[in-house]
Amino acid sequence: MYVKLGNPSRKNKAETIVIDDFDVWNLDHTLALIIVPALKVLKKKKQGSPFVKNEDVPEHLRATEEELKHNDTGGDTDKHYFERWDWVLDEMIWAFQQKLEDWEEAYYSGETDTSFVKIKEKDEKGEELYEMVNGPNHTFEIDTDGMKKHQDRIDNGIMLFAKYYGGLWD
Repeated sequence: MYVKLGNPSRKNKAETIVIDDFDVWNLDHTLALIIVPALKVLKKKKQGSPFVKNEDVPEHLRATEEELKHNDTGGDTDKHYFERWDWVLDEMIWAFQQKLEDWEEAYYSGETDTSFVKIKEKDEKGEELYEMVNGPNHTFEIDTDGMKKHQDRIDNGIMLFAKYYGGLWD
């Protein structure tokens, strides 16, 4: 992938973007390479915040019903208004950063001790079949609950990116 943006001070800047075939092999990874640094710059330079719904943030950042009435009618902000947007941006950044890392390995433990043993049956073509058998030193485990929680957080960060896509401005 090659991305070249023109002079940002020009209103009608030139843009050149070249996408190679290999860029779409793992498009989620390719896009994360762009999204992570762009979100980090946005968070650092932002000059405002869009309205973030209470259901999208932890309870300690939520506005009260009274504060929400003022936000809707008068354009007021409550004490956590900007913190909610920072939290959402942090979740987006974290989620896309995970697409650049091998986070799954953190949920593996132990050692593998496996072998493939020929079994008596053959497949429909008459070829030998093998069974994977764990040996006495096999201690490998996967923390599937932890992995699911991690994946759920990634999914939520990407959902927030989609939901607040129109708020990604400086």
